[in-house]
Amino acid sequence: MLSIYIVSKIFFNNGSGTKTPSSISITDESQNTRNPTYTYFDKMADTIYSEDEVTEVISEPVINARSALVMDFETGTVLYEKNAYRKRPMASTTKIMTAIVALERSELDDDVLISQRAANMGGSVMGLKKDSIVKMHELLHGLLICSGNDAAVAIAEHVGGSVEGFCELMNEKALEVGAYSTSYSNPHGLDAENHYTTAYDLAKITRYALKNPVFNDIVKKTEFYFNGKALKSTNEMLTCYEGADGVKTGYTGLAGRCLVTSATRNDKRFISVVLFCDTKNLRTSSSQKILDYSFMEFDKVFLLEKGRILGSVKVDRSRTLNEVIVAVAEDLKAVLKHNEIDALYTRVSLPDKVDAPVRQGSIMGTVSIFQGDKIIAETQLITLNSAQKMRFSDYMKIVVKKWIYTTR
Repeated sequence: MLSIYIVSKIFFNNGSGTKTPSSISITDESQNTRNPTYTYFDKMADTIYSEDEVTEVISEPVINARSALVMDFETGTVLYEKNAYRKRPMASTTKIMTAIVALERSELDDDVLISQRAANMGGSVMGLKKDSIVKMHELLHGLLICSGNDAAVAIAEHVGGSVEGFCELMNEKALEVGAYSTSYSNPHGLDAENHYTTAYDLAKITRYALKNPVFNDIVKKTEFYFNGKALKSTNEMLTCYEGADGVKTGYTGLAGRCLVTSATRNDKRFISVVLFCDTKNLRTSSSQKILDYSFMEFDKVFLLEKGRILGSVKVDRSRTLNEVIVAVAEDLKAVLKHNEIDALYTRVSLPDKVDAPVRQGSIMGTVSIFQGDKIIAETQLITLNSAQKMRFSDYMKIVVKKWIYTTR
């Protein structure tokens, strides 16, 4: 049965009550005084810190976008949202998923034969010619930089066998990523029935895509040369917003002006999504406002370091150790508002005891960081050592020792 230990109040500077400027305090759930039985938790205080200086709290921005969201790239934390779970057409931001499927199901040096269907695509194009052969890496650049609809169809036919077959792969991938309110009917994003997403889903899809180094590299580029012609990026944020390093624009009559942006400043990378803005300038200003708000209002906070010892668990029927030490399995980080970082507490869940054998690295429990009643970070607690199971000979030795003791 699991017993839950709640961390006692952590004091800085040897209990003086004065915090170091770059630290946050994690208090216990009930605000009780600290329990000396578990004083080893107090040592966690030295590893919990905010990486930025605290600034004045600002109000949320007013924007033109009908739906919007900002997500932290590293943790997936939502920092800002407006109608973020409402389904909307996504226009050419569709091509983020097109690129994901292509990258995972083809090779960059694949030769792709351009069909009549691909060559005849209208709207934004990279200028593909029927029966020409183009490398997959060139098509991906045309897809993501100049938003080539012709590239999208060529990729779909090569990877999926047909546009329809490729869309099935796109929808399968959306479910795998966790974009449950997203549906694809084509690989380019032109208005179509059953073709929609949400700002939240699109941020999740983009976060997944940016973890691919090839995708991450392409969406940073402002131009790409194809057949002697410079293909210019449609993403205005790359040249007008400090730290912008992606991602994709979109526009149709039903979707309005859409924009997915990635921006990195001071070791923080945020993804913003704006859907259905009235003009290009308004999608730009909406993106700038919500990103500025997020960079000014949120801090990256280091909570616990990998390997930090948080306790021990008794081991029955062990021939080597009576208990095993448990520690944090991975670094725990979060992104929080400045006025939220002093209201955290930690909860550790461990069993009272376990039976041998116990292998090193075995999962023993969890450590959770709470903000109010919400878990903002959680990871497993694993054993740092092992305990071997008692053998028959070990039990016989115990019996013999007890017999000798009682017959004296």
